[in-house]
Amino acid sequence: MYKYSVSILGTGFIGLCSAACFANKDIKVLASTHNEKKASMINDGIAPFYEADLQEMMNDIKAKKPELLQCLLDPIKAILETDISMITQGTPMREDKSINLGYIESTAREIGEALKQKNNYHLVVVRSTVVPGTSRNLVGRIITEVSGKIPGKDFGLCMQPEFLAEGRSIEDTLKPDRIVIGEFDEKSGAMLQEFYEYFYGDHLKNCPILRMNLESAELVKYGNNCLLSTKISYANEFANLAQLVPNVDIVQVMKGVGLDYRISDRFLGAGVGFGGSCFHKDVNAIRAWSKSKGYHSRLLKAVLDINDDQAIRIVDIAEELAGDLKNKRITLLGLAFKPGTDDMRQAASIRVVNELRNRGVKDIVGYDPKANETAELELGNKIAYANSIEQALKGSECTLLITEWDDFKTLTPDDFKEYMKTPNLVDGRRLYNYDRFNSALPFRAIGRINLE
Repeated sequence: MYKYSVSILGTGFIGLCSAACFANKDIKVLASTHNEKKASMINDGIAPFYEADLQEMMNDIKAKKPELLQCLLDPIKAILETDISMITQGTPMREDKSINLGYIESTAREIGEALKQKNNYHLVVVRSTVVPGTSRNLVGRIITEVSGKIPGKDFGLCMQPEFLAEGRSIEDTLKPDRIVIGEFDEKSGAMLQEFYEYFYGDHLKNCPILRMNLESAELVKYGNNCLLSTKISYANEFANLAQLVPNVDIVQVMKGVGLDYRISDRFLGAGVGFGGSCFHKDVNAIRAWSKSKGYHSRLLKAVLDINDDQAIRIVDIAEELAGDLKNKRITLLGLAFKPGTDDMRQAASIRVVNELRNRGVKDIVGYDPKANETAELELGNKIAYANSIEQALKGSECTLLITEWDDFKTLTPDDFKEYMKTPNLVDGRRLYNYDRFNSALPFRAIGRINLE
């Protein structure tokens, strides 16, 4: 018999990965979505998107304990039949770059409608990324207005930011490096902490739980993502400096910098820039929020500007290597914003394709081991889509490595020579051994130029 029952309101990366992990640890989960097709797939044990290890976990749940993970089209029913509700809805970016809280607001109203019918204490946990003040002044207020219930007395309210990296969301859910709990009151935080003590068990010996107020927890998430984004743009800025002079290799530079115990080398990899659903959205959202409060963040503006410019930089490098690209066939290896996922949101490949087309390049072919279908939804007929590495390289006159999938790591200079019309290669992720590739074919890499 399960000890806890949780409703997950939103079945994207955060919601579904959390739901699967909870169910895998014998927690009853009722996920909720308004998408009938997605609900049907989840109930059939099929992940509606690719995320490393997710399908395998859902297969195991379906085979051994299918009753622990169900997906409903009725969020109110899901809330009424559980003790804890987690809001995992998306917070997309508006045209003005500010945060869109529409899904959060509608979900809060659904929770209010459910709690109006419920007499037992119920814990509401905001896990979506929201600007400071949202949990208290939007979610808590709406639930109170709709239900007539009082936060802290009739229902609990927490904000628990997630720190899941797409491509490793399952691993990050099961083995977090910290748990941050923002609490409306002590009772709310204590109930959520007790839930995680049950879920994580011995893992908490090396995983601190930090409890704080709601607004501080909300800002922790932005502080986290903005710092990681800043590290990436910092590495790319120095990669551009490295290309000003021979004999400098940005990989060696960042390794030296990252060995400083105060810094670490994670997220110091120079390349074609960050993408995904979080970094662009969150950096822009907190910039817009701070601007609405009268403060303009010059640092975060620079982080975004540097990142956007990397698409221009890699195309510049390609032109320096291969000459005018206008009438050449150009290949992109990798389309997803990172390996381990098929997510195309804000992917670097989109910016690179747009830059190539701005320069008159029309013959572009892309290949991704997992993201061809999602890429076609995003890019349409701007490029052609290959079904294999060999097909992508065939007839190409310049290849740009965009995403560092394992499938591409085993390629040798001879592979590019065999399949390409002219084997010009630009390594946008520093995947290949520079000396080996540079001596074997026309080759360039982010953050390094030929040695004198």
